[in-house]
Amino acid sequence: QVQLVESGGGLMQPGGSLRLSCAASAITFYVMGWYRQAPGKQRELVASITSTGRTNYADSVKGRFTISRSNAKNTVYLQMNSLESEDTAVYYCNGGGNPGRYWGQGTQVTVSS
Repeated sequence: QVQLVESGGGLMQPGGSLRLSCAASAITFYVMGWYRQAPGKQRELVASITSTGRTNYADSVKGRFTISRSNAKNTVYLQMNSLESEDTAVYYCNGGGNPGRYWGQGTQVTVSS
């Protein structure tokens, strides 16, 4: 059974940093990504990465967020720096495409003073 298990969300002040992790089991994806959904808004791509290391970022997070992965651990990470209140959302890990059919359960990120 394919599972994506996220961790690392929480509450952070503006300007702070958080790191999200997503561990995949049962399958290795060529593409893994992070999406987010804020209240009242559609789910949107944050960043994606291929198994060869090619990355893609939403314009709103370029220069602040970094996606990386460990193919050995089948895990993808999202380092979020210089957090803004607009980054508040539920963050979802995704595997298998842009997006693929597999989703994690989501982890809440709240940026507030």
